[in-house]
Amino acid sequence: MLLAGDIGGTKANLAIFASPDTLRTPVAQMKLRCNQYSSMAELVRDFLKQVGGDYTFTAACFGVAGPVLNNKANITNLPWSIDADELEKELQIPHVFLLNDLEAIAAGVPLLHQDELYCLNEGTPVEHGTLGVVAPGTGLGEAFLTYEDGGYRSHATEGGHASFAPITPEQLELLRFLMQKLPHVSFEMVCSGIGLPNIYDYLKSTGRYEEPSWLTEALASAKDRTPVIVQAAQADKAVQLCVETVRMFVSILGAEAGNMALKVLATGGIYIGGGVPCHILPFMKESTFMEAFKHKGRFSGLLARIPVQVILTSEVGLIGAAHFGFTH
Repeated sequence: MLLAGDIGGTKANLAIFASPDTLRTPVAQMKLRCNQYSSMAELVRDFLKQVGGDYTFTAACFGVAGPVLNNKANITNLPWSIDADELEKELQIPHVFLLNDLEAIAAGVPLLHQDELYCLNEGTPVEHGTLGVVAPGTGLGEAFLTYEDGGYRSHATEGGHASFAPITPEQLELLRFLMQKLPHVSFEMVCSGIGLPNIYDYLKSTGRYEEPSWLTEALASAKDRTPVIVQAAQADKAVQLCVETVRMFVSILGAEAGNMALKVLATGGIYIGGGVPCHILPFMKESTFMEAFKHKGRFSGLLARIPVQVILTSEVGLIGAAHFGFTH
C-alpha cells in the first residue's frame, strides 16, 4: 500500500492507494485543514486514525507547499518543519518521499484526462515540448516538466516569489501602493489567495469604487477575505470593486504565465492549476488573461502558439504524488 498526500498552505488531501492503476480510486481518502495540527506527523496520524483499517505501507509520498532540500522542507505558509527521515520513524513507513507541491502537481499533469482541463488557447503544441505549470492557491506555485527517457519529469521552482513586474500603469500604481506596506512585493503577493486582497485594498484606496456596507461587515468578520471578494465579484448584483479586483488578478496571472512560458520555452503548453482559477473561471474565459499572456513584444507570436489549459480537478497534486511514489 502507498500513502500519498497533497499538503497545501490551507488544506491537506490524503489518500491510501493499492496500486498505480487506482490513482483515481483510492482505498481511503480525506481532506483535512492543516492549521488544526502542530506538525505533519500529527496530521497523518489523525488521518490514519479516522480512516481506520490495518494497513502496511511500502512507501509514502507527500507534495508539500514549500521548498524541498535533501528530503526536508519548511512549509511556506505554515509553521511546520518536515524531515522525511523522521517521518519514516514516526509513521513506521520504510520510504517517505517529499516533493514540492508544485512538483507533485506537475507530475500529475501528463496523467490528466481531457475532461479535467479547460482550454483557454488551443495553440500548436510541440510534441515532447517542455510544459509549464503556474498555480495560484493559498500561495503561488510554479513548476515545469521536461521530456526525458520516454516520459515527462517534473521540476520544482520557487518562481512565485520572484519580484512582481507590472505591465500596465494601473499595476505600476499597485506596486507603489504595496511597496509602502511590504518589504518585498513578489508575484505571490498579488497573484494568490493571500495576494488577491492586496489588489482589493489598492483599488479601494483609489476611491473610484464604492464598498457596500454589507461587504465591509463581511470582510471584517472573515478569516479569509479572498472567498468573500470572489463571491461578490460573481454575485447576481456584482460589486464593481470586486469585479475589478478579480480582473486585475487575472491580468497579472496571465502575464506571469506568459513569463513562465518564455523562461522554460514551454512549447508543449502551459497549465494553470491551484484553487483560485477554478473559482474564477468565467473571468479566466474573458480576453483579459490571454491578452496579458501574449503581451510580450516581439515574442507575442510565439506565445500565441503555446497551448494554455486550466486544470479543473483538485486531485492533480494527489495523483502526481501517488504516481511519483509508485514509480520511485
